[in-house]
Amino acid sequence: MIPQPIPPSRADLETRFVAILTGRQPRDEVDRWATRTMLDLEGVEVDEAVWWALGILAGIDLRHGPDEPYLHDDAQVRGWLSEFRRV
Repeated sequence: MIPQPIPPSRADLETRFVAILTGRQPRDEVDRWATRTMLDLEGVEVDEAVWWALGILAGIDLRHGPDEPYLHDDAQVRGWLSEFRRV
């Protein structure tokens, strides 16, 4: 029997948000991690706030176009992090 994947902790997700804001981890890397994690967790019961944060991080590297700014700037990412910390 294959073990069921374990969702990331709230601390893991907060670390990813902070890593983006401090430049310690590139947005595209966080996007790939979040997308892969969401796919791995299909069919697994996941805390609603954790799933929400994964969904945000799974699109964190979207841009308006090639060589354009990110669709969601750092201020918006900080807002999402604050919201995540409150729930």
